[in-house]
Amino acid sequence: MTPPDVVILPTGVANTASVLAAFRRLGATPRLSEDLADVREAGHVVLPGVGSFGAAMERLRALGLVEPLKARIAADRPTLAVCVGLQVLAEASDESPGVAGLGVLPGTVRRFPSAVRVPQFGWNRVVAPAGAGLLASGSAYFANSFRLADVPAGWRAALSHHGGPFVAALERGRVLACQFHPELSGAWGLELLRRWLEGSAVVSDAPDPQARQAGLARRILPCLDVRDGRVVKGVRFQGLADAGDPAELAAAYEAQGADELVLLDVSATPEGRKTAHETVRRVRARLSIPLSVGGGVRSGDDAGRLLDAGADKVGVNTAAVRDPRVLTEIAERFGRQCAVLALDAAARPACPASPERSRGEQGRGGGGWEVVVLSGKERTGIDAIAWARQAVEAGAGEILLTSWDRDGTRLGYDLELTSAVAAAVPVPVIASGGADSPRHLLEGLQCGADAVLAASIFHYQEHTVAGVKDVLAAAGLEMRR
Repeated sequence: MTPPDVVILPTGVANTASVLAAFRRLGATPRLSEDLADVREAGHVVLPGVGSFGAAMERLRALGLVEPLKARIAADRPTLAVCVGLQVLAEASDESPGVAGLGVLPGTVRRFPSAVRVPQFGWNRVVAPAGAGLLASGSAYFANSFRLADVPAGWRAALSHHGGPFVAALERGRVLACQFHPELSGAWGLELLRRWLEGSAVVSDAPDPQARQAGLARRILPCLDVRDGRVVKGVRFQGLADAGDPAELAAAYEAQGADELVLLDVSATPEGRKTAHETVRRVRARLSIPLSVGGGVRSGDDAGRLLDAGADKVGVNTAAVRDPRVLTEIAERFGRQCAVLALDAAARPACPASPERSRGEQGRGGGGWEVVVLSGKERTGIDAIAWARQAVEAGAGEILLTSWDRDGTRLGYDLELTSAVAAAVPVPVIASGGADSPRHLLEGLQCGADAVLAASIFHYQEHTVAGVKDVLAAAGLEMRR
């Protein structure tokens, strides 16, 4: 049997490495192409996207792909649109005023309401309608700031809920448009892609009305600190000991139920070298969940190379402190959901309270926290809470917050720091540094974090991700099981 031929359009803003890896795991022969003949004649065409509406449309017009795509969709030929790929099917978007979309779907894509965290990062419940089709209910990974609120006539729609119901996916004939990322949605997402390739259907039961209100699950993120292609672990990035192969550990954590993986090259910045792209490629080949990568990122070009290698998000620390415009560049080129601020903060000595600083910025009896860079080798004197706010204004879509004082100590997260940062910014916050038990992860989530990161407790097999999720679910937290 000949493997399915899958043409992936290089929109210039997409994490094509993740899409390519997913279809390879399914036995297809995916390839990147911007050839008009491929768009017209290929058996399967994918329009991926992780960027802005305007940038994606500019690229499609420059390549002359607008009319061939519209004709293909009108004929209901096998076409898959992902994330921004779904959004550009609409007439317009709040993200790029004045830019016309493909107009396949009526209406305008709107920003999520300010009452919820934006971007929407993580796993949300997808509720499929009753009947036969490609779409089935399950948990899917989302990374979006904008959404389509109304179901267009003539399309079968699955819904999710974040600040109100919105369209999670649409299908009509062999055309499938997903606001979520099926290529990053684990086994459930891979099965959806398989059905799209084969043209097979599932029969969905009547949707559970309670599932529409479930909203985002809390996330558990194992962290792979990598040096010279091996996972290492130490205390405050010192005394590093070998903890295994990153690709093997990544696959094991996904099997346990990890929601995302974080890969940090802990020696990249101080040694003045780039994150090992080959390590990222090896991990991506084994992984069907999101991968965030940091270490040595100094520019939008650095971020682009990591996305091409297989990252879905890119973390920046030292370079952003030196020049916040690097966050702006990444957000504008690849979308805010790709720009992660890696914020390392250390408590500073108590000092008299300043009337200019908020209660959260005072922290620790007035000393507060300062930003540290170069893997903790340099204290900047910059207030961590103020820097978190500034970074979000510059373009950061998520904050990976590490307590320098707690990292590797296994004393638990700095809950005061985590709470202060989570209250100060409208974007998701990941708590990191010091976790030693499921109770520590529970405390981090209860104090305001949207996700929690841990390393030692997983690397040394003291706890599994699944076991931790059992504890958190028993405490009443929404988890992806």
